[in-house]
Amino acid sequence: MDAKLIPSTVVEALGKNGAQEFDDLLKQVQKYQKDINETEFGKLLMDMEIQGLVRVTKMAKGKRRIELA
Repeated sequence: MDAKLIPSTVVEALGKNGAQEFDDLLKQVQKYQKDINETEFGKLLMDMEIQGLVRVTKMAKGKRRIELA
């Protein structure tokens, strides 16, 4: 897994499709980075949120919405 490519894949997916739910975005990223799991993806999103690249909002029933910041 090339960890440097995953953030750009996330930004590209959000740029094309707009805000998405966590599971949908994970599936899109897994098309290109097959070996990333939910835990690693969650940590990556947290790092990206700290850097100010994305915004993660909690929704009902434990779902999360990710959008570009």
